[in-house]
Amino acid sequence: DTITWTWQGPGAFEILWLTLCQFHNSVEIEFLPVYIPSEEERKNPVLYANNVRRVMAEALGVSVTDYTFEDCQLALAEGQLRLPSDTCLLEFAKLVRSLGLKPETLEDDLDKYAASAMKIKKEKVDLKEFSAYLEFPVSHTLESMFALFDENEDGVIDIREFVIALSVVCKPSKTLETIQLAFQLYQSEGGTVTEEDLACILKTAMGVSQIDVTHLFRAVDEEEKGKITYDDFYTFAVLHPHFAEDYLYADQMGAESGLETSPLSAPNGICTDFSPDNNGDRRKPLQKKLN
Repeated sequence: DTITWTWQGPGAFEILWLTLCQFHNSVEIEFLPVYIPSEEERKNPVLYANNVRRVMAEALGVSVTDYTFEDCQLALAEGQLRLPSDTCLLEFAKLVRSLGLKPETLEDDLDKYAASAMKIKKEKVDLKEFSAYLEFPVSHTLESMFALFDENEDGVIDIREFVIALSVVCKPSKTLETIQLAFQLYQSEGGTVTEEDLACILKTAMGVSQIDVTHLFRAVDEEEKGKITYDDFYTFAVLHPHFAEDYLYADQMGAESGLETSPLSAPNGICTDFSPDNNGDRRKPLQKKLN
């Protein structure tokens, strides 16, 4: 099949060549009955679009998903951390889109949110304060996003975790830029973070429930001070570009670790298949950020 593959990336020439090697490329067009929107659908374009999509999916015999090509890029990003297959950051990215944050302005939004988070520091915020922070009214989407970070279900979240997750979504392959921002959010007045801080940073950056950073922290903290700076981490990362595989994933693979990193299926060789039939139990109902 050389038609439905994406025409972006290094495989584009190969796809074009395979297409040209065929004597003919057949296309079958099926005309569905005209879809007349109901009165409710006339008032709600999103409902109308979703229902039309459902009819088309049923005719094609395929599943419906809210994930986009950008989500595929996020899942397959070649950053130094590599997102685990069960990361909740895909759910977070979908909510970011639903909230109305535009990809083209997301990095500018990130700078604004990061600056505000640095003023708030360690103080936790409730849903109303989170709404004011994002400058978005309280809605079902905002509540769902808030719930992702409300891991203790006590009605408050740490804004810094939202900023780190947003940074990963903005630039998934630029691991060190996200970690540098996270250090700025978590560091003490002396510019250092503890092992506990590093664990929180990396859990949020990967969207997993548990992670043991002791091995990594001790490797970075050669002088055994019990605290490290971003410069310490950067120097270590440059010398060990595969630090995640060597110090985080190596001893923590398995069903209960939350760090399963086996690649998701990619039927067309480019984009991960998020359909329920092929994705097993990975797509569960909305979960907490650290679940």
